[in-house]
Amino acid sequence: MTAIQESEINPHLEFKDLGTVDYLDTWSSMKTFTIEREAHHVDECWLLQHRRVFTLGQAGKNEHILDPHDIPVVNTDRGGQVTYHGTGQLVAYLLIDIKRRKIGVRQLVDLIENSIIEVLASFDITATTRKSAPGVYVGEDKIAALGLRIKNGRSYHGLSLNVDMDLQPFSYINPCGYPGLGVTQIRNYVTDFPDNLLLETQTRLMKVLSANLI
Repeated sequence: MTAIQESEINPHLEFKDLGTVDYLDTWSSMKTFTIEREAHHVDECWLLQHRRVFTLGQAGKNEHILDPHDIPVVNTDRGGQVTYHGTGQLVAYLLIDIKRRKIGVRQLVDLIENSIIEVLASFDITATTRKSAPGVYVGEDKIAALGLRIKNGRSYHGLSLNVDMDLQPFSYINPCGYPGLGVTQIRNYVTDFPDNLLLETQTRLMKVLSANLI
């Protein structure tokens, strides 16, 4: 786990780059951090990619996993339904003391969604939200998913943003519990992009979250 210098911009939020990691180990680390952190601990944002995995949230129904093929399925404690994680997708876990910041869950969700929309706008991608379904959409297709857990006034889990990945596994599920929901990614809308589109997206997301979580 490597601290990122972007933290110097916002002393109240420390970014850490975890690289490509397994879901179960990271989930365990998030829970431990949340339970053991003390009042003076700085909030953290963990940036990473996961190896292939389906995660089923607390509202999840197994019927929405159509055929997992050889991809593991994990029942987890975040909110929401089923989603897919894999390399080429940017995941940001937000370990935020919302009680200390005096914000509610709805405010945090809005902040996350608006931050994603801002990042996408920097790529000239127009995105929107839906009141009935958390996440961010480009047209009718979902490009980012959200799922949070609040414990003792502190959040963990966070967002996943599809950047440059194999989208095929999303067809093995009903994404977020919606049959036929289309899924898209940044690469589909950007013709002139850097060699490492995911790293560029991560840099832009850090800057936006630093500004919005001041």
